[in-house]
Amino acid sequence: MVKIQNQLTVYQDYISQLLEQLSINYQNTKLERQLIFKKDFSNYDEDFMPLEELELLTVNIRGYACQIEDKGTVNNYKQAIAELKTLSVFNNHTIVQLYNEARSHYPQIQSYISMLDYLRLLVLEYLQIQQNFQPISA
Repeated sequence: MVKIQNQLTVYQDYISQLLEQLSINYQNTKLERQLIFKKDFSNYDEDFMPLEELELLTVNIRGYACQIEDKGTVNNYKQAIAELKTLSVFNNHTIVQLYNEARSHYPQIQSYISMLDYLRLLVLEYLQIQQNFQPISA
């Protein structure tokens, strides 16, 4: 049990570091976000524009990561695990289009998207470890 707790502590520290780096990376995308905002997205057949989709993903993923950073857990980890499994940035058609375009035009955005998905995976793994070692009565 001590080994698991130590592992979770290492994950929690790394999640905090990633949150900090993600904030810096987000600031570094300002110019590219402005360029994307001015772009014509009439060829996108989604309800939200790429930057809106990215913001929604960011809020959800960062929300779970911040709860882990602050409390070491989330309010409903079973629901969080299920949601994080579906929130993959590469399951979102609009984000995939943006990511592919970012390869040649928006390298900071591409880096941000990759880091955001990495944070999602790390939070998901943290919660799955936590779930597997909860007492039966929990």
